Amino acid sequence: MGQGMGASASFDEGRAQEIIAGLAQLEGAMLPMLHALQEAFGYLDQRVVPMVAQALNVSRAEVHGVITFYHDFRDAPAGRHVLQICRAESCQAMGCEALVQRLRMAHRLEPGQTSANGALTIENVYCLGHCALSPAALLDGEPLGRLDEARIDALVLDIMGARA
Repeated sequence: MGQGMGASASFDEGRAQEIIAGLAQLEGAMLPMLHALQEAFGYLDQRVVPMVAQALNVSRAEVHGVITFYHDFRDAPAGRHVLQICRAESCQAMGCEALVQRLRMAHRLEPGQTSANGALTIENVYCLGHCALSPAALLDGEPLGRLDEARIDALVLDIMGARA
């Protein structure tokens, strides 16, 4: 299933400034900058918003808008494993909402949150492009298709138990 995506370094303002300065001259630098910052720290600390805004001469609101628009950006460190559940139309038609409900009721896991032990983060995404395999998800970037409650249960138990 691949290694977890949640490994992250502590936020370091000096390192963040280096990353921003190294990419500031690119045309359309904001997205590459935000991706590089998240890659370095595992999430986008709120302190990067004014730093990016100043470097690109844009408003903080514009930076915040970009961060919140794209589902790939997170504002807190992720768990050691990340399960991204597609909730777009095709996956809805094929039962993704029942899977989300199963995560809530059977495993006490909510989209947008990380398990108490830090093993698993659940994220909503809106179209992975795997519509033929609906309901679909990504676990640590690896595609999963035709999910059902039994597979969700097995994944969670594997991650929360043996691999956590």
